[in-house]
Amino acid sequence: MKHLATFRIVDAIARTGSIRAAAEMVAQTPSAVQRRLQGYEEELGYEIFERSSRGVRLNAAGELVIQHVRAMLADDARLKSRIADLSGVRRGHVAVGCSQALSPYFLPAQIAEYLEAFPSVTFDVSVLEHGEAARALESYAVDLALVFDGEGAPDFEVLLTAPQRLTAVMAADHPLAAQPEVRLRDCCAFPLALPVRGFGGRRMVDRALYGKTFARAPSLESNSFEYLKAHVAATRAVTFQIGIGAPRAQEAAGLAARRIDERDVPPGALFLGQKPGRTLPVAASRFAEQLTGALSRRYALDAV
Repeated sequence: MKHLATFRIVDAIARTGSIRAAAEMVAQTPSAVQRRLQGYEEELGYEIFERSSRGVRLNAAGELVIQHVRAMLADDARLKSRIADLSGVRRGHVAVGCSQALSPYFLPAQIAEYLEAFPSVTFDVSVLEHGEAARALESYAVDLALVFDGEGAPDFEVLLTAPQRLTAVMAADHPLAAQPEVRLRDCCAFPLALPVRGFGGRRMVDRALYGKTFARAPSLESNSFEYLKAHVAATRAVTFQIGIGAPRAQEAAGLAARRIDERDVPPGALFLGQKPGRTLPVAASRFAEQLTGALSRRYALDAV
Protein backbone atom coordinates (compact mmCIF):
# COMPACT_ATOMS: atom_id res chain seq x y z
CA MET A 1 0.00 0.00 0.00
CA LYS A 2 3.09 2.23 -0.08
CA HIS A 3 2.15 3.60 -3.50
CA LEU A 4 -1.24 4.73 -2.15
CA ALA A 5 0.47 6.80 0.54
CA THR A 6 2.52 8.45 -2.20
CA PHE A 7 -0.60 9.02 -4.27
CA ARG A 8 -2.31 10.73 -1.33
CA ILE A 9 0.67 13.05 -0.97
CA VAL A 10 0.71 13.86 -4.70
CA ASP A 11 -3.04 14.53 -4.59
CA ALA A 12 -2.64 16.80 -1.55
CA ILE A 13 0.10 18.79 -3.28
CA ALA A 14 -2.03 19.17 -6.41
CA ARG A 15 -5.05 20.34 -4.42
CA THR A 16 -3.19 22.83 -2.24
CA GLY A 17 -0.48 24.00 -4.65
CA SER A 18 1.96 23.99 -1.73
CA ILE A 19 4.36 21.48 -0.19
CA ARG A 20 3.84 22.98 3.25
CA ALA A 21 0.03 22.99 3.02
CA ALA A 22 0.06 19.42 1.67
CA ALA A 23 2.26 18.36 4.60
CA GLU A 24 -0.31 19.74 7.03
CA MET A 25 -3.09 17.91 5.16
CA VAL A 26 -1.35 14.51 5.39
CA ALA A 27 0.14 15.13 8.87
CA GLN A 28 3.79 14.88 7.77
CA THR A 29 6.71 17.27 7.73
CA PRO A 30 7.33 19.35 4.59
CA SER A 31 10.73 17.68 4.16
CA ALA A 32 9.13 14.21 4.27
CA VAL A 33 6.54 15.26 1.68
CA GLN A 34 9.27 16.75 -0.52
CA ARG A 35 11.33 13.55 -0.36
CA ARG A 36 8.30 11.39 -1.21
CA LEU A 37 7.47 13.60 -4.20
CA GLN A 38 11.05 13.58 -5.47
CA GLY A 39 11.24 9.82 -5.09
CA TYR A 40 8.04 9.37 -7.08
CA GLU A 41 9.23 11.72 -9.85
CA GLU A 42 12.54 9.83 -10.06
CA GLU A 43 10.69 6.52 -10.29
CA LEU A 44 8.35 7.94 -12.93
CA GLY A 45 11.18 9.53 -14.90
CA TYR A 46 9.43 12.89 -15.18
CA GLU A 47 8.83 15.93 -13.03
CA ILE A 48 5.08 16.44 -12.56
CA PHE A 49 5.05 19.86 -10.88
CA GLU A 50 6.34 23.25 -11.91
CA ARG A 51 8.11 24.89 -8.96
CA SER A 52 8.07 28.63 -8.32
CA SER A 53 8.40 31.02 -5.39
CA ARG A 54 4.57 31.06 -5.16
CA GLY A 55 4.23 27.29 -4.84
CA VAL A 56 3.82 24.38 -7.23
CA ARG A 57 1.37 23.48 -9.96
CA LEU A 58 0.87 20.49 -12.21
CA ASN A 59 2.63 20.50 -15.56
CA ALA A 60 1.40 18.61 -18.63
CA ALA A 61 2.78 15.29 -17.37
CA GLY A 62 1.31 16.01 -13.96
CA GLU A 63 -2.18 16.51 -15.40
CA LEU A 64 -1.99 12.96 -16.76
CA VAL A 65 -0.57 11.60 -13.53
CA ILE A 66 -3.17 13.20 -11.28
CA GLN A 67 -6.04 11.56 -13.18
CA HIS A 68 -4.39 8.18 -12.65
CA VAL A 69 -3.66 8.98 -9.00
CA ARG A 70 -7.24 10.00 -8.23
CA ALA A 71 -8.65 7.01 -10.09
CA MET A 72 -6.44 4.68 -8.00
CA LEU A 73 -7.46 6.38 -4.75
CA ALA A 74 -11.12 6.10 -5.75
CA ASP A 75 -10.65 2.39 -6.54
CA ASP A 76 -9.01 1.86 -3.15
CA ALA A 77 -11.92 3.57 -1.38
CA ARG A 78 -14.40 1.44 -3.32
CA LEU A 79 -12.52 -1.77 -2.40
CA LYS A 80 -12.43 -0.89 1.29
CA SER A 81 -16.13 -0.04 1.20
CA ARG A 82 -16.99 -3.41 -0.35
CA ILE A 83 -14.86 -5.31 2.18
CA ALA A 84 -16.59 -3.46 5.02
CA ASP A 85 -19.96 -4.45 3.57
CA LEU A 86 -18.91 -8.12 3.65
CA SER A 87 -18.56 -7.84 7.41
CA GLY A 88 -22.04 -6.34 7.67
CA VAL A 89 -20.72 -2.95 8.79
CA ARG A 90 -21.04 -0.26 6.17
CA ARG A 91 -18.14 2.14 6.25
CA GLY A 92 -16.80 4.64 3.80
CA HIS A 93 -16.91 8.29 2.87
CA VAL A 94 -19.35 10.10 0.61
CA ALA A 95 -18.48 13.46 -0.96
CA VAL A 96 -21.43 15.39 -2.37
CA GLY A 97 -21.48 18.57 -4.43
CA CYS A 98 -24.82 20.35 -4.35
CA SER A 99 -26.51 23.58 -5.33
CA GLN A 100 -27.14 26.00 -2.48
CA ALA A 101 -30.87 25.25 -2.67
CA LEU A 102 -30.22 21.69 -1.46
CA SER A 103 -28.26 22.71 1.64
CA PRO A 104 -30.97 24.06 4.00
CA TYR A 105 -33.55 21.27 3.99
CA PHE A 106 -33.42 18.35 1.58
CA LEU A 107 -29.80 17.20 1.76
CA PRO A 108 -29.38 17.50 5.56
CA ALA A 109 -32.51 15.39 6.03
CA GLN A 110 -31.24 12.75 3.60
CA ILE A 111 -27.80 12.55 5.20
CA ALA A 112 -29.33 12.31 8.67
CA GLU A 113 -31.54 9.44 7.50
CA TYR A 114 -28.55 7.61 6.00
CA LEU A 115 -26.39 8.09 9.10
CA GLU A 116 -29.18 6.77 11.28
CA ALA A 117 -28.77 3.44 9.49
CA PHE A 118 -25.01 3.60 8.85
CA PRO A 119 -23.30 5.76 11.50
CA SER A 120 -19.78 4.68 10.47
CA VAL A 121 -20.04 6.45 7.10
CA THR A 122 -18.65 9.99 6.90
CA PHE A 123 -19.80 12.79 4.60
CA ASP A 124 -18.34 15.88 2.98
CA VAL A 125 -20.71 18.43 1.39
CA SER A 126 -19.58 21.22 -0.94
CA VAL A 127 -21.91 23.90 -2.28
CA LEU A 128 -21.24 24.09 -6.02
CA GLU A 129 -23.02 25.35 -9.10
CA HIS A 130 -23.54 22.99 -12.03
CA GLY A 131 -20.31 23.85 -13.90
CA GLU A 132 -18.20 23.51 -10.77
CA ALA A 133 -19.96 20.26 -9.89
CA ALA A 134 -19.09 18.70 -13.26
CA ARG A 135 -15.42 19.60 -12.78
CA ALA A 136 -15.46 18.26 -9.21
CA LEU A 137 -16.89 14.95 -10.41
CA GLU A 138 -14.27 14.70 -13.15
CA SER A 139 -11.43 15.25 -10.66
CA TYR A 140 -12.89 12.83 -8.07
CA ALA A 141 -13.31 15.72 -5.62
CA VAL A 142 -16.93 14.62 -5.16
CA ASP A 143 -18.68 11.29 -5.70
CA LEU A 144 -22.14 12.67 -6.43
CA ALA A 145 -23.56 15.94 -7.68
CA LEU A 146 -27.07 17.19 -6.98
CA VAL A 147 -27.38 20.46 -8.82
CA PHE A 148 -29.97 22.69 -10.45
CA ASP A 149 -29.76 23.97 -14.01
CA GLY A 150 -32.43 26.02 -15.68
CA GLU A 151 -30.90 25.78 -19.15
CA GLY A 152 -29.99 22.20 -20.07
CA ALA A 153 -28.40 18.89 -19.13
CA PRO A 154 -25.00 19.08 -17.39
CA ASP A 155 -21.73 17.46 -18.47
CA PHE A 156 -21.88 14.36 -16.30
CA GLU A 157 -23.72 11.04 -16.13
CA VAL A 158 -27.26 11.84 -15.02
CA LEU A 159 -28.88 9.35 -12.65
CA LEU A 160 -32.14 11.24 -12.14
CA THR A 161 -33.80 14.44 -13.33
CA ALA A 162 -36.46 16.25 -11.29
CA PRO A 163 -38.43 19.28 -12.54
CA GLN A 164 -38.12 22.41 -10.43
CA ARG A 165 -40.54 25.33 -10.49
CA LEU A 166 -39.49 28.76 -9.35
CA THR A 167 -40.95 29.77 -5.98
CA ALA A 168 -41.43 33.20 -4.43
CA VAL A 169 -40.42 33.43 -0.77
CA MET A 170 -41.74 36.18 1.48
CA ALA A 171 -42.76 36.97 5.05
CA ALA A 172 -45.65 34.87 6.36
CA ASP A 173 -47.87 37.98 6.68
CA HIS A 174 -46.95 39.35 3.25
CA PRO A 175 -49.94 40.28 1.02
CA LEU A 176 -48.86 37.75 -1.61
CA ALA A 177 -48.89 34.95 0.95
CA ALA A 178 -52.68 34.93 0.80
CA GLN A 179 -52.53 33.61 -2.79
CA PRO A 180 -51.99 29.89 -3.57
CA GLU A 181 -49.85 30.81 -6.62
CA VAL A 182 -48.43 34.17 -7.69
CA ARG A 183 -47.60 35.97 -10.91
CA LEU A 184 -44.21 37.50 -11.54
CA ARG A 185 -45.80 40.89 -12.20
CA ASP A 186 -47.31 40.86 -8.71
CA CYS A 187 -43.94 40.03 -7.14
CA CYS A 188 -42.37 43.01 -8.91
CA ALA A 189 -44.83 45.32 -7.17
CA PHE A 190 -42.64 44.80 -4.09
CA PRO A 191 -38.89 45.23 -3.51
CA LEU A 192 -36.90 42.28 -4.89
CA ALA A 193 -34.10 40.56 -2.95
CA LEU A 194 -32.28 38.34 -5.44
CA PRO A 195 -29.46 35.80 -5.47
CA VAL A 196 -26.36 37.14 -7.22
CA ARG A 197 -25.90 36.44 -10.92
CA GLY A 198 -24.62 32.95 -11.62
CA PHE A 199 -27.15 31.08 -9.52
CA GLY A 200 -29.64 29.01 -11.51
CA GLY A 201 -32.70 30.59 -9.90
CA ARG A 202 -31.38 34.08 -10.67
CA ARG A 203 -30.93 33.16 -14.33
CA MET A 204 -34.56 31.99 -14.45
CA VAL A 205 -35.74 35.30 -12.99
CA ASP A 206 -33.56 37.41 -15.30
CA ARG A 207 -34.79 35.58 -18.40
CA ALA A 208 -38.40 35.87 -17.32
CA LEU A 209 -38.09 39.61 -16.61
CA TYR A 210 -36.11 40.49 -19.71
CA GLY A 211 -37.98 43.14 -21.70
CA LYS A 212 -40.92 43.26 -19.30
CA THR A 213 -42.25 46.73 -18.57
CA PHE A 214 -42.93 45.80 -14.94
CA ALA A 215 -39.35 44.57 -14.31
CA ARG A 216 -37.47 46.35 -11.54
CA ALA A 217 -33.88 46.28 -10.34
CA PRO A 218 -33.30 44.33 -7.11
CA SER A 219 -33.12 46.34 -3.91
CA LEU A 220 -30.72 43.77 -2.46
CA GLU A 221 -28.50 40.97 -3.79
CA SER A 222 -26.71 38.24 -1.85
CA ASN A 223 -24.89 34.96 -2.48
CA SER A 224 -26.49 33.54 0.69
CA PHE A 225 -30.05 32.29 0.59
CA GLU A 226 -30.03 32.20 4.39
CA TYR A 227 -29.47 35.96 4.36
CA LEU A 228 -32.15 36.47 1.70
CA LYS A 229 -34.65 34.54 3.83
CA ALA A 230 -33.81 36.64 6.88
CA HIS A 231 -34.19 39.82 4.84
CA VAL A 232 -37.61 39.03 3.41
CA ALA A 233 -38.84 37.80 6.80
CA ALA A 234 -38.13 41.28 8.19
CA THR A 235 -39.33 43.38 5.21
CA ARG A 236 -41.94 43.54 2.46
CA ALA A 237 -39.37 42.26 -0.06
CA VAL A 238 -39.75 39.08 -2.13
CA THR A 239 -36.99 36.63 -3.03
CA PHE A 240 -36.96 33.53 -5.22
CA GLN A 241 -35.79 29.94 -4.85
CA ILE A 242 -36.36 26.66 -6.68
CA GLY A 243 -39.00 24.45 -5.10
CA ILE A 244 -36.74 22.00 -3.27
CA GLY A 245 -34.93 24.86 -1.52
CA ALA A 246 -38.03 26.82 -0.53
CA PRO A 247 -39.22 26.46 3.07
CA ARG A 248 -42.28 24.27 3.47
CA ALA A 249 -44.92 24.80 6.15
CA GLN A 250 -43.01 22.87 8.83
CA GLU A 251 -39.80 24.74 7.98
CA ALA A 252 -41.23 28.21 7.43
CA ALA A 253 -40.32 30.06 10.67
CA GLY A 254 -42.08 33.29 9.70
CA LEU A 255 -41.83 32.69 5.95
CA ALA A 256 -44.21 31.69 3.19
CA ALA A 257 -43.39 30.12 -0.17
CA ARG A 258 -45.68 30.35 -3.19
CA ARG A 259 -45.08 28.88 -6.65
CA ILE A 260 -44.69 31.24 -9.59
CA ASP A 261 -47.23 30.66 -12.36
CA GLU A 262 -45.62 28.52 -15.09
CA ARG A 263 -46.88 30.96 -17.72
CA ASP A 264 -44.34 33.42 -16.33
CA VAL A 265 -41.38 31.12 -15.61
CA PRO A 266 -41.01 27.64 -17.16
CA PRO A 267 -39.56 24.96 -14.84
CA GLY A 268 -35.86 24.11 -14.71
CA ALA A 269 -34.40 20.77 -13.65
CA LEU A 270 -32.53 19.25 -10.72
CA PHE A 271 -29.90 16.70 -11.75
CA LEU A 272 -28.42 13.88 -9.67
CA GLY A 273 -25.26 12.58 -11.30
CA GLN A 274 -21.78 11.07 -11.12
CA LYS A 275 -18.59 10.94 -13.15
CA PRO A 276 -19.26 9.10 -16.43
CA GLY A 277 -18.16 5.47 -16.34
CA ARG A 278 -17.14 5.51 -12.70
CA THR A 279 -18.12 2.66 -10.38
CA LEU A 280 -18.93 4.31 -7.07
CA PRO A 281 -17.87 3.00 -3.66
CA VAL A 282 -20.65 1.12 -1.88
CA ALA A 283 -21.45 3.93 0.57
CA ALA A 284 -21.77 6.52 -2.23
CA SER A 285 -23.71 4.12 -4.46
CA ARG A 286 -26.22 3.33 -1.71
CA PHE A 287 -26.63 7.02 -0.89
CA ALA A 288 -27.30 7.71 -4.57
CA GLU A 289 -30.01 5.06 -4.44
CA GLN A 290 -31.53 6.72 -1.37
CA LEU A 291 -31.52 10.14 -3.08
CA THR A 292 -33.07 8.64 -6.20
CA GLY A 293 -35.85 7.07 -4.16
CA ALA A 294 -36.52 10.23 -2.15
CA LEU A 295 -36.66 12.46 -5.24
CA SER A 296 -38.77 9.94 -7.13
CA ARG A 297 -41.33 9.83 -4.33
CA ARG A 298 -41.38 13.58 -3.95
CA TYR A 299 -41.82 14.29 -7.66
CA ALA A 300 -43.38 10.97 -8.83
CA LEU A 301 -40.44 10.22 -11.11
CA ASP A 302 -38.71 7.22 -12.62
CA ALA A 303 -34.90 7.07 -12.74
CA VAL A 304 -33.44 7.92 -16.14
